[in-house]
Formats: sequence, C-alpha cells, structure tokens
Amino acid sequence: MLIAGFPAGAWGTNCYLVAPAAGEECVIIDPGHQAAAGVEETLRKHRLKPVAVVLTHGHIDHVASVVPVCGAHGVPAWIHPEDRYMMSDPERGIGRSLGMPLMGELTVGEPDDVKELTDGATLALAGLEFSVAHTPGHTKGSVAFRTPATTDVPSVFFAGDLLFAGSVGRTDLPGGDMAELLDSLARVCLPLDDSTVVLSGHGPQTTIGTERATNPYLRQVAADRRAPDGAAPRRGM
Repeated sequence: MLIAGFPAGAWGTNCYLVAPAAGEECVIIDPGHQAAAGVEETLRKHRLKPVAVVLTHGHIDHVASVVPVCGAHGVPAWIHPEDRYMMSDPERGIGRSLGMPLMGELTVGEPDDVKELTDGATLALAGLEFSVAHTPGHTKGSVAFRTPATTDVPSVFFAGDLLFAGSVGRTDLPGGDMAELLDSLARVCLPLDDSTVVLSGHGPQTTIGTERATNPYLRQVAADRRAPDGAAPRRGM
C-alpha cells in the first residue's frame, strides 16, 4: 500500500493520498487549506488517479480544498452528515474570530457530489477498504478511517483530530465535547492492536501501542475515562 502525505496550509494539516501502489487509483484524505497544489504534485509524482475525497471532519483546515480538488477530477467527497454544513458555512464550525481572516481566500461550498458517511460502514474505494468509525468530541461529525492489517502491512488508522502523538484534539470550538472525545478514545482507539499505525490530522506518525503507553489522555481513559488535569489541548483548528 502506498501512503503519501504532506502538511498543508496555515495549520499544517496533514493531507494523505492512499493507493494500493504507484500508478493506480487513490483516495485523498482531508485536502485542507492550500492543499490543492500539493495534491496535484503528489498525483503526478506517483502517477495516481483519484476516485474520491474522504473527510475526517468539517473544519476548514481539513476541507478548504475539497471543491477545487473534487472539481478538477470529477470525484465525490464523503463526509459525516453532522459536519456537512461546515463546507458551506465554515464560521459555524470554528467561530467568527478564527474564520474571518481567511474567508476571502477560501473556496466555500460543496462539491457537485457529496456522499454521507455512517458509523460502521466500509468504503471500498481504489481497490482498498476503509472502515468508518464515528468519533465525536472534536466535532459532532468527526470520523476516523482504518485499513485492515495484512500479513505484510499493519492496520493504518487515519485519526483526524481525535488522536495525536502525545495529545488529542481540542474541544473548545463549536460542537466540541471532552466527554464525547474521551468516549470516542475508549470505544474506538483502545480496542485497536498496538501495531496499528496512527496517521493524525496534525503532527507526526505514531502507533496505538506508543500512545497507549505514553499519551496522557489515552492512558487516563484506559484507567478510568477521566481527562487529565490541566487545560484542554489546542492543536490544530
């Protein structure tokens, strides 16, 4: 399996292109702020043909390039229905103070073809399978995608802004809820095998095993599902 990723835009949001191999069809995950050029460069480099865009949630730093990317390649975008409104009204998802400085440079709206994600679904795209888990907490419609493990490749968990290396997504924006995020960590992340590779919406690659051992939020939720003391995290949008 080929996974090519790069950080894009003002928030360094990770955009991933996933394919069985170079020269084949691919899925684009979270083409956010200023990601379109990086997507095109990665497609050329690996000779990939996109068949879909899939979105972990609706914050503008993850969806800002959806319209131009989908339009350029005639592909649908998949998003959870509870976050769909953010594509057309991003300020509702992040608040006016964060949204206003960037509104003039963004392509706001939906692509021509939008499909809605459901918890527990399996997406068969580009010759790959992605299981969908609804992971509210960072936003009401946050989801994570996971590929199955094979004899040669471990499972890969595209966590969005649910789980980071050493931290978790912020919950102080509209729709955020720490209790929901902790429940999502316990319900979705804790059952995963330690070898599962975690590719987050921001920051470096990690594994479930590493986070189970070192991430204070995942460790705490494993013990008693209480958040650690201190301020809520503020990484990403």
